[in-house]
Amino acid sequence: MEKTKIALWQGNEIRRTIFDNTWWFVVEDIVLALIDSNDPKQYIQRMKQRDEELTKGWVQIVHTLDVPTKGGKQKMNCANVEGILRIVQSIPSSKAEPFKRWLAKVGYERVQEIENPELAAQRARTLYRVKGYPESWIEKRMRGIEVRETLTNEWKNRGAKENIEFGILTNEILKGAFDMTAGDYKKFKGLKRESLRDHMDDIELVLTILGEATTTRLHQGRDSRGFQPLKKDAKDGGDIAGRTRKDIEQKLGKPVISRKNFKHLNNKNKLRSGRSLQ
Repeated sequence: MEKTKIALWQGNEIRRTIFDNTWWFVVEDIVLALIDSNDPKQYIQRMKQRDEELTKGWVQIVHTLDVPTKGGKQKMNCANVEGILRIVQSIPSSKAEPFKRWLAKVGYERVQEIENPELAAQRARTLYRVKGYPESWIEKRMRGIEVRETLTNEWKNRGAKENIEFGILTNEILKGAFDMTAGDYKKFKGLKRESLRDHMDDIELVLTILGEATTTRLHQGRDSRGFQPLKKDAKDGGDIAGRTRKDIEQKLGKPVISRKNFKHLNNKNKLRSGRSLQ
């Protein structure tokens, strides 16, 4: 599962990320959801001036963590459930109490998921159903999440560095499978911050799974260690998925990569169609 997600509270986006197996929330997002202002930074400064005890403990409560933004990953002030609850105490808002209950629930859910990973999968399935995804697609997506997690564990154990090197290795697989990097693929589908895999159709998902599962097997079979050997495996795994794609396209007589996405599901839970890649 991805380590960074957006939670929704009464229509407000709350960015959060996992650090030390705990959810950490972006402080500015929390404040913005609770105040009648569009300037959370200024409010936080005034809040710290009013609450001397909060100011004294600020460095213990708040940590600077990498959080994805529209301009790429940025370091932002984040706090865990305990820290956020302390910050909320300094915000006189009628929204505070229902927010505290929501926050406690979200934090507890993370504890449950650590103790029982199946709960995370169950919640993901439920979320996709609520959004209107077809059951057949959900099954492939969940299988893809499992395959991806197995692959990234191999990368971590075999010496690849998270973020930059993980991204490069992923792009090697995607370039082999689809002749596009993740960034190019997202642009092609008209996506911005959205998850690329959440907007792949069935065949695209299956080909992605094939490329990543094959790469995992290559790592294990070759006992690859270090970034360059892992990169070669990723390229080989992607190329195998790419040859499969080309075989399918030859039989179908048309590309399997398309601009279809799930941004606008209709009542029949079908993909919104666009132009196919030529």
